[in-house]
Formats: sequence, structure tokens, C-alpha cells
Amino acid sequence: MADESAQSTACTGSSLLQPVSEMTNLPLDQVNFVVCQLCALISAFWFRLFLHPSKSSPFIRHVVATVLGLYFAMFCFGWYSLHFLFQSGLTYGIMIVTGVEHMHKYCLVVALSYLSLCQITRVYVFDYGMYSADFTGPMMVITQKITSLAFEIHDGMARKEEHLTAGQKILAVRRMPSLLEYFSYNCNFMGILAGPTCSYNDYIAFIEGDPRRHRDQEADRKSKSQLRLDEPSPNMEVVRKVATSFFCLLVFLSVCKVFPVERNIDDDFIANTPFYAQVCYLYLSMVTTRPKYYFVWTLADAINNAAGFGFNGYDSNGVPRWDLISNLRILNIEFATSFKVFLDNWNIQTVHWLKRVCYERCPYHPTAATFILSAMWHGAYPGYYLTFITGIVVTLAARAVRHKVRPYFLQSATHKLVYDVITWAATQIAICYTVVPFVLLSVCPSLKFYRSWYFSLHILCILLAVAMPIKPKHLRLKVQQESSPQDAVQKTLEAADGTYAQKEKAS
Repeated sequence: MADESAQSTACTGSSLLQPVSEMTNLPLDQVNFVVCQLCALISAFWFRLFLHPSKSSPFIRHVVATVLGLYFAMFCFGWYSLHFLFQSGLTYGIMIVTGVEHMHKYCLVVALSYLSLCQITRVYVFDYGMYSADFTGPMMVITQKITSLAFEIHDGMARKEEHLTAGQKILAVRRMPSLLEYFSYNCNFMGILAGPTCSYNDYIAFIEGDPRRHRDQEADRKSKSQLRLDEPSPNMEVVRKVATSFFCLLVFLSVCKVFPVERNIDDDFIANTPFYAQVCYLYLSMVTTRPKYYFVWTLADAINNAAGFGFNGYDSNGVPRWDLISNLRILNIEFATSFKVFLDNWNIQTVHWLKRVCYERCPYHPTAATFILSAMWHGAYPGYYLTFITGIVVTLAARAVRHKVRPYFLQSATHKLVYDVITWAATQIAICYTVVPFVLLSVCPSLKFYRSWYFSLHILCILLAVAMPIKPKHLRLKVQQESSPQDAVQKTLEAADGTYAQKEKAS
């Protein structure tokens, strides 16, 4: 019994909050996580007010951010948090030894392999199916940061400027970070427990007190009246995000047990429930799993904003934007009318990481490669791979429909409304169908669910992708570039004629 208690303490970090865990009937590691995030929120306000760049040097801010981050990690995960330091230290050594020409390749392989080893050990050695806070969660974010920085250093120090995209030019790192800067970037208290990931340049600019220095401010310069010399306060945005996060937590705790996902594979439910009711229940059971992610990511965003990190300029009305490292847009998710819109607004910083590290750089089958990398990064559960393999065919089908069918519904507002309603319902069901294995985790329950649906969405998506093939993006761009100057002139003249005709009609 004593050994079991010691093992539990080792796995979950501090046992100081055990009475709170017993009172709330929540696992101790989850209680530790929430309390540490609340302490991080308070620390973030203190960090912004008393260690402001105008009052403290970057060295002090780096040291304090790193020490606080490691303390919170130790409180939550105990000695398992040493993995964060070892993974970071190992990859920093690889950067130094291999040089800028090849560091991005080695860091991607080593960081991802180390993460996978820890995930496999946790799943198959310690506790298969432990669906709560665990030490590999922060390692996933650190892996993103390590690999992002390696590619950004490679772009800034090994590639020619003309070979970089506009985004790569902004994020390219022109000098090797110091060891303190590297550990501060990976292990700072604002993002060590739940992220989100961010670019190295954005983080260093925040630490040094000039968050917009490396980003294009052309939009701001167009209207100098909207430029402000004062530093905008994040307080109202933080209050809004904290309120949103705890509302989502309340919703999750209220409804998570009302619609259990496992009921979708219950034999009696499958045999005695009409198919339309199964579809409705699938939607409700999957929607009620989202608020826990909304809670974690929105609170993490609020913590960064409270420290002054996340400012993204001003909108067209001169209102400060605090969405530089936001990880989700809840309304855009719930009302998404396409698979792409859903993915673009869910776990945004991970999508950016996958795009920058894999999709933009993979010469062949970038969509499939990106989904496979995402599955490897998420963990060792077979359900993850089933979800992302399904995601490949759903993405191809959704892309085909958007390119081939959508233009026919843009002729009038009524037709577009009909299209949006249909595609909203189709998108939500497709998302739910795709991510069921992600929640069930194991192969047999996941395949049982798909068999109960006769693999219908798999078959439909494959048929759509085959019946309406579209050229890969790089081939479409090549065709556009090879179009003759006469075609461009003709299109310009046609557009001008159309504008002139509209003016004549209006007059």
C-alpha cells in the first residue's frame, strides 16, 4: 500500500493538495495542474508589473521565467519534469555539434523520438488509458518549440534570403540562442504546462520589450492615426478569457457524463437506436468533449496575455488584438462550414507548427505527411493513427467539394445560405466521425464504431476524391505562373469593363 502511494506521488508530483483532490473527487494531478495554472496567472501579472522590460534586464526576466516554470513543472509532475530539461539540453547540444546546415533534421528526429519513447513508456509500462494530466503533455509543446527553433535557425543562417517565404523571413533566427535563452523559451512558466507554442522571435521580442519589431507593420503604417505609443493593457482581455475558460470548465463538468462517447459502441444502442438518432448522439457526445480543451487553452492564453505576451497589433478600429498565440476560436469551431475552417481554428499553434515544419517543406504528398507527423506527435495510442488516417481522406474529399461544388452556390445569397447550412452539418458529423478513435484510443472499439457505420464516410470521401480530382497546390501555382501576360491583360480589361458597366447601370 505504501509502495502504491509512493508511486502515485511520483507520477503526479506534489501531494500537498491531496485534501482538495478528495473534497472535489478529482484526480490529484488535475488539481495540481489547475492550481499551478492559477498561480501562473497571478505570477504573470506580477511579472508584467514588477519585471517590466523598462525595470528589469532581459537576463533577469529569462531567469525568473525559467525558474518559475521549472518549479510549476516539478509541483505537477515531480521528478518526471527532468525530462523537459534533458530533452532541451540534448537538442541544444545537437544544434551546437551539427551546425546550421543539418540541425533542423537531427533535432526533428531526436526530439520526436525522445517524445515518442516517453509516450510509449507511459502508455504501455505505467498506465494504459490514463486520460489525465501527464508529463508527456508539456513535452509535446517543448518538442514543437525545439523543432520550430531549429528550422528557424536553419532558415536564418543557412538559407539564402530569396529562397525564403514571407513568413519564413519574419520568423528566421539570425543568431544562435544562448543556453539561458533556449531554456527560457522552452520552459518558461507561462507556457510550460499547457503551451501554446510560439516562435522564438516572438518570445525574445516580448522578453526584451519590443513585441512587434520583427513583424511587418505595414497595415499599421497605412493609418498613422491608429498608431499608439502607449503600451496597451491586456487586463480586460485576460478577464474575458479567464471567464470564458471557467465557463467552459463548468459546462464540461456538467455534461461530460451525460453523453459518454462509449455509448456509441454499445451493442444495445447500436441494435435498437435508429440511425438518425445515432448521428445526433454522436454529435452531442463529441461536442461535450470539447469544453475541456477550451478551458485549458483559453486559460493558457490568458496567462500569456497577463504577462504581456500575445499582443498582435491593432485591428481596423484601433482596438488592441491579443491573439498572437491564441490556440482556438470557439465560435469559428462550432460554426465551421468546412473541414479546413475547423482545423484552422482548432489547436491553431499546432497547425502553424505542422505547416511550417512539414507541409511547406515536404516535396511529395504534404497532406499525408502532415497528418502522419501529427499522429506521431500526439502519442502512442492506436486511435490517434486511425483518426489522422481518416483525416487524410476526409480532407481530400472536403477540398474537392470546396473547389468543384462550392462555386455553383455563390450565385446568390440564398444559394450560399443553403450551401453553408448543409456543409455545416456535414462538417460537424465528419469531424465527430473522424475523432471518435482519438477519444476511444484503442483499435478494437474504434473499428467497432466504424463497422457500425459500415465505414460509410470513408467510402463516401474516397469516392468524392476520385470523382472530383484536383491538382496539388504546387501544380496549380505553376499553372498560374505560366499563364501568359496576354491572359493577365485580358482579365484586367474584362474586370475594368465589368466595373464600367456597373457604374453605367448605377448612373
